[in-house]
Amino acid sequence: MTVVEAPHLVGEVELAVSGMTCASCVARVERKLNRLDGVAATVNLPLESAHVVLSEAVTDQDLVDAVESAGYGAQVTRRRAANGSSTSKDTGTDGEPGAGTGDEPDATPAVGAEYRGDDLLRRLRVSAALTVPVLLLSMVPALAFPGSEWAVAALALPVVAWGAWPFHTAAVRAARHASSTMDTLVSIGVLAATLWSLWVLVADTFRPAGDGAGPGLYFEVGAVVTTFLLAGRYAEHRSRRRAGDALRALLSLGAKDAERITLGPDGTPLRLADGGWRTAAVPVAALQVGDVFAVRPGGTVATDGTVVEGTSALDTSLVTGEPVPVDVAPGDDVVGGTVSTSGHLLVRATRVGEDTMLARIGRLVAQAQTGKAPVARLADRISAVFVPVVLVLAVLTLVGWLALTGDVEAAFTAAVAVLIIACPCALGLATPTAILVGTGRGAQLGVLIRGPEILESTRRVDTVVLDKTGTVTEGRMRVVDVWGAGRSTVAEPVEADANHLTDAPDVLRYAAAVESLSEHPIARAITAAGRSAGEPETGTPLEVTGFIAHAGGGVEGLVRRAHSGLALGGALNTRRVLVGRPAWLVEQGVTVPEEVRTAVRQQEEAGATAVAVAWNGAARGVIALRDPAKPTSARAVAELQELGLRPYLLTGDSEGAALVAARAVGIPDEDVIARVLPADKATVVAQLQAEGHTVAMVGDGVNDAAALATADLGLAMGTGTDVAIEASDITLVRGDLRAAASAVRLSRKTLRVIKQNLFWAFAYNVAAIPLAAAGLLSPMIAGGAMAASSVLVVLNSLRLRRAE
Repeated sequence: MTVVEAPHLVGEVELAVSGMTCASCVARVERKLNRLDGVAATVNLPLESAHVVLSEAVTDQDLVDAVESAGYGAQVTRRRAANGSSTSKDTGTDGEPGAGTGDEPDATPAVGAEYRGDDLLRRLRVSAALTVPVLLLSMVPALAFPGSEWAVAALALPVVAWGAWPFHTAAVRAARHASSTMDTLVSIGVLAATLWSLWVLVADTFRPAGDGAGPGLYFEVGAVVTTFLLAGRYAEHRSRRRAGDALRALLSLGAKDAERITLGPDGTPLRLADGGWRTAAVPVAALQVGDVFAVRPGGTVATDGTVVEGTSALDTSLVTGEPVPVDVAPGDDVVGGTVSTSGHLLVRATRVGEDTMLARIGRLVAQAQTGKAPVARLADRISAVFVPVVLVLAVLTLVGWLALTGDVEAAFTAAVAVLIIACPCALGLATPTAILVGTGRGAQLGVLIRGPEILESTRRVDTVVLDKTGTVTEGRMRVVDVWGAGRSTVAEPVEADANHLTDAPDVLRYAAAVESLSEHPIARAITAAGRSAGEPETGTPLEVTGFIAHAGGGVEGLVRRAHSGLALGGALNTRRVLVGRPAWLVEQGVTVPEEVRTAVRQQEEAGATAVAVAWNGAARGVIALRDPAKPTSARAVAELQELGLRPYLLTGDSEGAALVAARAVGIPDEDVIARVLPADKATVVAQLQAEGHTVAMVGDGVNDAAALATADLGLAMGTGTDVAIEASDITLVRGDLRAAASAVRLSRKTLRVIKQNLFWAFAYNVAAIPLAAAGLLSPMIAGGAMAASSVLVVLNSLRLRRAE
């Protein structure tokens, strides 16, 4: 995906926007901002933020005024000039602007987000406490007592006034801009039921005895609707708050401090008298391009740079997602956030701050999340037309009855019946009840779905991109072949002639003995394979002394049978065993026969990682390792294909390894995309989208986060990183790829139920409103019909409990 900047880019501004509740709010804020000259704005509802690209000079106050003129609050959190300089307008909890690299994209929630969450929770608790007795006194006649109607009114009024205040204010805000949302329906329905009930209650008080009972009361309608929707709004708020955690988690993965080396006048590191380096501990944000810093074994590389001294194997899984460490030596480039597994390095910084790989991945996630605005809720789209029509019909009903009969009470009764029959109980319950049941069933199936806008995405998905490591494969190395004297201890031996040098079991046993003292992932895999193979029945355990790890090359040690002392000829039975790359073995003075080189080359061409094993001066065999496919991945791919999806395999690994994994699970060779850098994964997804595909992405690593956010539907393996999970739309808790197919099936079924609920709720209103306007439905009957429609919606949603 190519990002084209404006011809005269002035800068970029990040805004925190408060008060948005739905897609129509997003549209209004965007319209106001984009009307300013030189402004191109994209508003993100979950993050409650706006990303503004400026092609002309526009002040912060101009942007804030534009948002406030739409009826929302705003605060500038960051301004970045075209020359790369960045100014943070907010402070974190530690008082410093930002964290991590110092210039990362802002991911803070909108101004007052925590306060709004606390306010919603407080309103929900109070409303629920008052609604329970209202519902019991209204629905259970045995609990009624003289004057209970006034008690119900006293309990319900705080709920419909104070509890529903967020809905009323949002409805007023929308009305000021000549539009309507779900909040408008809620506010009108709650107020109509409550005001009518108050009217009837007061009228009954002054009604002469013997005139019969007056119309029914509907206080419970307003109270129940308010409480239920407050619960949904609070759950939605918590989901939105978590949206920013992806970036915060990502940016917290890098090093916080660095061991900076003092440089001499010529730019070379200064040594102390004891041969060490003169160092100073500094925050990572203090590093500048050209600084040299140390990375100790087990330490994290502070920022992107080039190795100037030392060798090591770097665990790059944080950035690449691949399980095999990368050997580095002087002159090699390293990425900030990776971990040195063994050696000590001196690194010269080449990129700092927002120019680092980690910061760029963070920006990709932020930009992708901002650019993927949530789909407008179906209920909002219906209410945008439905609410004005209902209001007009209620007014026409009142005027019509007055004109035809002159009966004020009959006119008012019919008009209120129209409003009550149009109360959004069923319409308001249509989405949240289906989501509640669907997501609950999803949790049982190991699938976590974020919301209705995610469900809409599954309807159009036709392509699914699968990350290889940790998603299709197990994410850890395993020994798959041991090449020795014509035999293989595992599956798929390499073909060779009869001139093998030793038995395959000996190759594995000696290698596992030496590697058992190393922490390298390859060493752990070889050690595990050695343990599973066990010792021969007549043999004794092996002892290792003189172990040495050569960073970037291999390991060596003296191996002998346990308890074989000198008196028993132990010195003669001791072997110097080396395990590593053939080129390194040659450097150690070991003879590497051509058949060993051929075996290593064949395995590497097939995508495996291969090491040679030598003792007593000659290479004796080869051990091949792979990241094998999960046992369930092949079935998962088949299920995705049955759903009409075309799976692609995406990986930063070699073509050979990618093809082996793809063939193991049933993905055609032409749908394999290998050697993809982390930043380019999102580009691959964007290219598929540009070709007209609707793309789902399944991944588990930090390097997948941007692609997950860019895809139309992001599915993260629950066994992966928090960053990938937070950047996704759906989380597959079990880490089993079959859950991806379950997620798609469940999402489609849930969306289908939501549409059914909305149809029946809307159809019920269309059929009942004319009857109410004609005076054929009293408000009491209208309330009963409204309750019946809500029950129907709930029962329809409960069918999802049986979804598979």
